[in-house]
Amino acid sequence: MENKGLTKVDLIFEKVDPREVLTKAFGMSKDEIIQQILESGLKGRGGAGFPTGLKWKYTSAEKSEEKYIVCNADEGEPGTFKDREILDRVSYKVYGGMAIAGKAIGATHGIVYLRGEYRFLLPQLMKELESFHKMIKEIGYDFTIRYCLGSGAYICGEESALFESVQGERGEPRNKPPYPTTSGVFGKPTSINNVETLVTAMMIIQHGAAKYTELGTKDSRGSKVFSVSGDTPIPGIFELELGMSVQNFVNEFGDGDTKAVQVGGASGFCVPRKKFAETIIGFEGVPTGGSMKLFNSSRSMYNVLHNYLDFFAEESCGQCTPCRVGCQQLLKGVEKVKKGEAKSTYLNELVKLADTMKIASKCGLGQSVGNAFRSIVENFKEEIIY
Repeated sequence: MENKGLTKVDLIFEKVDPREVLTKAFGMSKDEIIQQILESGLKGRGGAGFPTGLKWKYTSAEKSEEKYIVCNADEGEPGTFKDREILDRVSYKVYGGMAIAGKAIGATHGIVYLRGEYRFLLPQLMKELESFHKMIKEIGYDFTIRYCLGSGAYICGEESALFESVQGERGEPRNKPPYPTTSGVFGKPTSINNVETLVTAMMIIQHGAAKYTELGTKDSRGSKVFSVSGDTPIPGIFELELGMSVQNFVNEFGDGDTKAVQVGGASGFCVPRKKFAETIIGFEGVPTGGSMKLFNSSRSMYNVLHNYLDFFAEESCGQCTPCRVGCQQLLKGVEKVKKGEAKSTYLNELVKLADTMKIASKCGLGQSVGNAFRSIVENFKEEIIY
């Protein structure tokens, strides 16, 4: 795998004239916009990594008089706070990306689903949205955006549970198919994109797909905004080129005693020191929605794992048995091993349970529990056994 090294980038927060970019975009056909996004290789920045151009293409192909663009700003992954910063600093780019996506798929309505804990941002966001609507009208394009506030449920970051919440229903994942591109919010064709994805799409239209593909690797084009926290002397928000190794990352942000990096938050992967050099941060290695937590030798990885499992057990919506029961049993299981009430070999059975949850759970919450569980148990077993 290609290692690009650590390169700081200024694309997401770069200042641009939104009127100029949108005038350019609205002068393009929907197929031209989609082709630019496809050629850029942009993949969803929420962590799942689905090609954005394909999502727009599929939604555009649906025959419906009513379609929606939904911006997923329900940033609930532990250790992730980059979308908050993006909204706070360049919300006009989020709105611009939604309008461009609207032109691409044939939608005139957009919805921003904002995390309930970010309510304090709303007065300024609404003021900027008013200015945006005025600008769009002056350009002569029909597109409106409204906000919908979440209520603190982690599960509502899952796209179909988010739709249910927007509709005033209990936030629970839907069965798939149908997929959002066919039947999303209010049963209409919907493209749902992360905050950062929409901003990136706007910048691709600004600079062109060819320029964008100069960043990153073949499988991980472009840059990514990272939320850096934990045992680091320089916590904060940093935009970096994709394709660097975890070792490159630790060399820049570590405190000299980093023993593990949790890539992607609680639902991500724990990379131990022995694998820093060989592990690439990107879709060909370990993908991430943005959370990068560093742990040094003073940290108990059992406590880290227990914290994650406690979080998942609390946030499971309880709709499907594999996740509802599985999260509880994993938590109880590691507690028994730590107390000496179960043999260390019991961890092997718990790993099998986590693997089963990955296959049998209805949505990404239960499916991703095994990522952190397996990677911590396999690499830090000595810190978990009695």
